[in-house]
Amino acid sequence: MNAIPPTLPEERLRQAEQIANALRSEINKAIIGQQAVIDEVLIGLLADAHVLIEGVPGLGKTLLVKALARSFSGQTRRIQFTPDLMPSDVVGHTLFDTASGRFVTRQGPVFTNLLLADEINRAPAKTQSALLEAMQEKQVTLEGNSAPLPRPFMVLATQNPIEQEGTYPLPDAQLDRFLFKIRIDYPSEADEIALTRQVTRTRTGADLDVDTVATLLQPEAVLALQQWAAHVVLDERVIAYAVAIVRASRTAPGFANGAGSRGPLALVRGARARALMAGRGFATPDDVKAVALPALRHRVTPAAEAEIEGLSADDLLRSLLERVPAPRL
Repeated sequence: MNAIPPTLPEERLRQAEQIANALRSEINKAIIGQQAVIDEVLIGLLADAHVLIEGVPGLGKTLLVKALARSFSGQTRRIQFTPDLMPSDVVGHTLFDTASGRFVTRQGPVFTNLLLADEINRAPAKTQSALLEAMQEKQVTLEGNSAPLPRPFMVLATQNPIEQEGTYPLPDAQLDRFLFKIRIDYPSEADEIALTRQVTRTRTGADLDVDTVATLLQPEAVLALQQWAAHVVLDERVIAYAVAIVRASRTAPGFANGAGSRGPLALVRGARARALMAGRGFATPDDVKAVALPALRHRVTPAAEAEIEGLSADDLLRSLLERVPAPRL
C-alpha cells in the first residue's frame, strides 16, 4: 500500500498516538479487558460524536463512562433515566423567582462536557427526544431562547438489551445521532478471573472504582484532537468504499432496511479518528472496516427470514464486508 502524504505534522501525529495510549492505560486501571470497547469509545470522543453502549447488567458500562470522564477534566454529569423522567429534567426549565420577582432559567444536566445517560431506554420517547436537539445542534431551546452547550460535548448513553419490561425503544431519529452503537460482552475467562481477584482483594464493596484513574486531558486538548482528526487525509477511493458498503446494505439479501446517508459519514468520521489514534495522518480501507460494525449495526434492520435463521445485524454486516471489494491504495 502506498502511503498517502498526511497534512498533519509528524509531531502532532506522535502526540495524538501517545495521548490515545495514555488514555487506554488509565481506563484499563478501572476496566478489566474490553479493549475493543475502550478503543471505540475513544474513537467517538476524537470524532466529536456520541456513542450508545449496550450490554447486560454488570459488564462495566457505567464504570467505563466514569473512567473516561475522570481522565477528562471538563464537566461531567449523569442522568439516571426512569419512566417518570421529564424533558425539563434533562434540558432545564424556567421558573418564577418570588424573591426577585423575575423569571429565572435553570439549566439542566445536559449543560456539561460529558453526559452519562444511564439506561436511556427506561425513559419514554418524549424525554429521550429532549436530547435530540442537544446531540445534533449542540444547543438547547428554553422558552424560545437557544443556549449553546459547552464544548466539547459528548453523550455516552447505556442501555440493557435483555430486560424489556419498563423500557422504551429509542426513536430511529435519535439512534441515528449516535456515531457508534457499542456492544459490550462478557469478558474472557482470564479477564474474569483478574476482575474477581481485583474486586475481592482488600475491598469491602463489590464494585471497581475509578479513584486510580488520572486526569490527562483539558477541554482545550480534546477540541484540538478533534480538529486534528478532522484533518486526517481521506483518499477518494476510501470515501467511495465507505459509500459502497452502505449502498450495498440497501440491496443485499438479509436486510429489511439498509443504512441511510449518515452511514458513510459515520464510517469516515470513525476511520479518521482511528487513524489519528494510530499516529497516522491518513485513513485506510482497514480503518473503515474496523469501525463498520459499531457504525452501522444500529442503522440497519435484519429481514424476518434472517432473524428466523438466527442471523444478527453484525452477522449480516460481516458477510457484506466480505463481498464489497476494498480498494488498494
